[in-house]
Amino acid sequence: MELAALLERLRLEHLEPQLDAVCEQAAARELDDQRFLTAALVTEWQVRQVRGIEARLRQARFPWLKTLDQYDFEFQPSLDRRQVRELAGLSFVERGRNVVLLGPPGVGKTHLAVGLGVKAVEAGYSVLFLSLEGLMTRLLRSTHENRLERALQQLTDPKALILDEPGCLPRSRDAASLVFRLVVRRYERVSLIVTSNKGFLDWREVFNDQVLATAILDRLLHHATTLNIKGESYRLKEKRRAGLLGRASNEGEQRKEDLAG
Repeated sequence: MELAALLERLRLEHLEPQLDAVCEQAAARELDDQRFLTAALVTEWQVRQVRGIEARLRQARFPWLKTLDQYDFEFQPSLDRRQVRELAGLSFVERGRNVVLLGPPGVGKTHLAVGLGVKAVEAGYSVLFLSLEGLMTRLLRSTHENRLERALQQLTDPKALILDEPGCLPRSRDAASLVFRLVVRRYERVSLIVTSNKGFLDWREVFNDQVLATAILDRLLHHATTLNIKGESYRLKEKRRAGLLGRASNEGEQRKEDLAG
């Protein structure tokens, strides 16, 4: 059997185009047969790893790609780096635990959530990113189209589901009930990473139902790590650095003086 056909049957599709280079390197390093075979299989495995990560990143639907290494911890001293390092170890994903990131707009909650999601993707886990508003819309639409069960199963499959809450408007009790059903399905099985601009006491406003909000929180927080970020907004920092806030403030004061005059 020809080597190319054998590689195809063994589904070593990534090794074939690099085989000549692998052979040349093996000869230059005077590798024995076992070490040559190891080098060849490592080449196949490495390409598969990269392709797998690329595929899972596409499936995750991140709004953008940012890593934990890119997070500016110096700007957010309230954030416990030790906790973030522990979360980056992904034991919470392996154990089906949750992560809740609280804080005002602009402090980097979504950045941290995406960073943890990217870590999970690189480790081989399936991840999906959705806004809470998008999730509610998706579940309501699936209900109207008589495919709710399928939608719930699709949202239960990912090992880590990121729900990004900023900008979410209060929805109907039906929508809250559907979110509750999803949380119950994932409870103690697979992980949720949730970001929120609101404190837990305000969640009844988001879900328009105190009982359902309490039930959701009860399951979400039972096995969860909560990070409360109390720092300043990154976006305001950048505007201040560019002098925009100062300029806007001065223009506002000038307008007040003009009106008073």
